[in-house]
Amino acid sequence: MSSGEYFIIKAEENGVNVIGLTRGKDTRFHHSEKLDQGEVMIAQFTEHTSAVKIRGKAKIITPLGEIRTEE
Repeated sequence: MSSGEYFIIKAEENGVNVIGLTRGKDTRFHHSEKLDQGEVMIAQFTEHTSAVKIRGKAKIITPLGEIRTEE
């Protein structure tokens, strides 16, 4: 995905953690959210965000396709 493309995270259980990671020489956590079952987060990669870590059961929808986290 190029910078600026959106992706969707849909929580399939309570307490799904979404953690944004920075770009640059040292990768660091810069933002986190907690989603409950059924909640949806629409996010995008930016000049500051290079990766996203997801903990918990969720569906992720991107321009490249759809994937679910494993239990």
